[in-house]
Amino acid sequence: MTLNEEALPTLIQHVGIDNVSRVREEVMTTILIVDDSQTLRKMLKDYLTSNGMQVLEATNGKEAKQQITSASPDLVITDLIMPEMNGYELCRWLKNETELKKKVPVLICSTKSEEFDRYWGMKQGADAYITKPFEEAELLQTVHKLLKSVA
Repeated sequence: MTLNEEALPTLIQHVGIDNVSRVREEVMTTILIVDDSQTLRKMLKDYLTSNGMQVLEATNGKEAKQQITSASPDLVITDLIMPEMNGYELCRWLKNETELKKKVPVLICSTKSEEFDRYWGMKQGADAYITKPFEEAELLQTVHKLLKSVA
């Protein structure tokens, strides 16, 4: 999503010029979390919403594909091992078969911690890879970095 440029003067007046870029990044940011673990989805959602981001959820790649097709998120965070369509397949589809390949970064968040897993995830088109368990600060830093890379 983008901030309506016509609203910019009003936004500056209300929040100040120094905060406009932060508002652009956070107010209009929608993150799609794709993970078959309800517990992990809730934890990620809590981290992201407490930082002013909107969150959509999917339990597998197939559900995520449907959501991405109907309303493109600003970022996708996906697990790798899921039923019906895994994270590798979702990433490959998003980065190779859609018009969104350069617009929607993909962050893989997985328990698979071997160097080969990271290599294969990046080879499928992921923009970043973090291993579970992770710290909230690491997640948020990676999310902000990816959002800035497409801003």
